[in-house]
Amino acid sequence: MAPLLDERSRRRWAASEARMIGHGGVSAVAEATGLARRTIYRGLEDLQDRASVGNDRIRRQGGGRKSRITEDPTLLSDLKSLLEPATRGDPMRRQLWTSLSLRKLCVELKGKGHEISYPVVGDCLHKLHYSLQANRKSHEGSEHMDRNGQFEYINKKAGSFLTDGQPVISVDTKKKELVGNFKNAGREWRPKGTPEEVNVHDFIDPKLKRAVPYGVYDINNILAGSAWNGSRHRRLCR
Repeated sequence: MAPLLDERSRRRWAASEARMIGHGGVSAVAEATGLARRTIYRGLEDLQDRASVGNDRIRRQGGGRKSRITEDPTLLSDLKSLLEPATRGDPMRRQLWTSLSLRKLCVELKGKGHEISYPVVGDCLHKLHYSLQANRKSHEGSEHMDRNGQFEYINKKAGSFLTDGQPVISVDTKKKELVGNFKNAGREWRPKGTPEEVNVHDFIDPKLKRAVPYGVYDINNILAGSAWNGSRHRRLCR
């Protein structure tokens, strides 16, 4: 019956058996079931006062194991001190993230005398409003004082050329790629269990160097198209 009983019904069943045995019943049931004597005595209290535990609860209010934060008052403050140098995000918002892993934080906290596991570190981070997030490209660096003026000049010149029917092209350069037998982030369909083998290290091949993919766009033809879409540039390959 043990797998079918919860904590409350198990101790009440043990208490009823102990009461039926009479003198020495608590010790006998504890030895037979492996339950602690204190648990059986709590069951006897439940049988005497059935209102002590509500029908919708197994334990009394506030019962159960205390949280690690309650048992260790300095845990969150020490965790915050470790997070401050590696915290990212808008300080005006509650949502933050860190570049440190749970296991690294767990090792550092253990070094400060805290008994903790990395899943508990994750729970603490959620309480501090941290979440797992990837990097996002947003910083373009410092701007030149005449950056806006330069773009206005280029736009004006391009407009005058287009008005005269002269060609205007735009060159778009992509990320540099290693040439050779190197790993890339893409995937392709292959027979099961036969991945393509590539080099372990991404050292540049001195003979092949690196490739710089780029596209040349004919702006005049793009603007003349009936359905303009930034992702449908007419590319002139060289």
